[in-house]
Amino acid sequence: MRNLLFKVGISRIAIVFALFLISRAASADVLKIVVNDTIHPLIAERFDWAIQEAERTHADALLIELRTPGGLMSSMEQIIQKLLAAKVPTIIYVTPAGSDASSAGFFILEAADVAAMAPSTNTGAAHPVWGDGHTMDPIMKEKLENYAASLLRSYTGKRGRNVSVAESAVRQSKSFTADEAITQHLVDYIATDDNDLFRQLEGKTITRFDGSKTVLHLAGKPVHLQQLTLRQQTLSVLMDPNISFIIFALGLLCIFFEFNHPGALLPGVVGFIAVAISLYTLQLLPLRSMALVMIIASFAMFVLEAKLQTHGIAGTGGIVLMVIGALLLVDGPIPQMRVHLWAALSVALPIGIITIFLMTIAFKARRNKVVTGAQGMIGEVAIVCAPLTPSGKVFVQGELWDAISPANVDAGRRVVVRQVENLVLHVEPVHEAIPQPSIAG
Repeated sequence: MRNLLFKVGISRIAIVFALFLISRAASADVLKIVVNDTIHPLIAERFDWAIQEAERTHADALLIELRTPGGLMSSMEQIIQKLLAAKVPTIIYVTPAGSDASSAGFFILEAADVAAMAPSTNTGAAHPVWGDGHTMDPIMKEKLENYAASLLRSYTGKRGRNVSVAESAVRQSKSFTADEAITQHLVDYIATDDNDLFRQLEGKTITRFDGSKTVLHLAGKPVHLQQLTLRQQTLSVLMDPNISFIIFALGLLCIFFEFNHPGALLPGVVGFIAVAISLYTLQLLPLRSMALVMIIASFAMFVLEAKLQTHGIAGTGGIVLMVIGALLLVDGPIPQMRVHLWAALSVALPIGIITIFLMTIAFKARRNKVVTGAQGMIGEVAIVCAPLTPSGKVFVQGELWDAISPANVDAGRRVVVRQVENLVLHVEPVHEAIPQPSIAG
């Protein structure tokens, strides 16, 4: 009897657990992230995390709101690989109106299971460019263009989209409005918002990249918006090349201040932290190491200006060197991933002026006569209190000192301090002019 009751209890528990799993699966959420940034390693990491989270929670779909001017091809390739291998349906939605998914964003849009755009958005302009935006030599241009086109062809056809039109975005840098994109079968839907998109997708069967079929039931499903973590928010700000350059330059300024004011500690600690943080974020971007050398060398020019007083020649050279180094610091393929001229000038000019000013003060202080301690006594004029025969007492700087003179000096006369040895002043008489009698007329 006991065994029978035990078996019945186990069966009931199993049924309840199964019903719980079924209900959980039936009410699975849609995971949503918003990507509004250039494409770089941090964004690739975020795509990877979102896909893993959607798979872990058995989400019905992963919705990605995308707006980007483009970015790094290496990060773009990582994102495409993750999208093609995702086990949950992926939906990329270019929104709101006025947004775009250009360059690398177009490749990512085409890699999704469902590609959608809001009205008055655009995509395309996916021709690869060299890191600094300059013209490539013809052979390298052709190789990079062919590679990008073949990459796009490798998955666009399997997604059921127009391969030839998609390829024209690479070879001819064509851009497409939302209406043009759906007419030419580059995207699947135009939707005004998430609910409109889910309504259009309700009950639709999509073909995954591996050939499997999935029926979407997203209308009315709760959408879970995944916010950026504190780490991601911080790195997102620091990944701006302009911000990283400013932090790096200010960090160097603090370190130079510490070198010229040893013992201050705080500027040195802040400076090293700022430089370390900026170098961490810059190494995630296509960094030019020689540009870093140029920025550091600009501070050396500021020091030379303060030390040699070159009448602004070295200081101006330092400012020019810092501006050039800043502009070449990040080898970004789009303007948004390079340091802007305004940022370079707004940092180089004030830092150049401040550094020269501080260094000038420091060098002047080092050349000034010492006014404290034993060395500060040299050259001071003292009054003889007890006759020097040849030793006696003198009054100087508000104190009585033992003194010795090479010649006898009467009390009340003035002497000048020439040396301090074992708390004894070595002095010499001051030769005072003897007043001449005047003749009254």
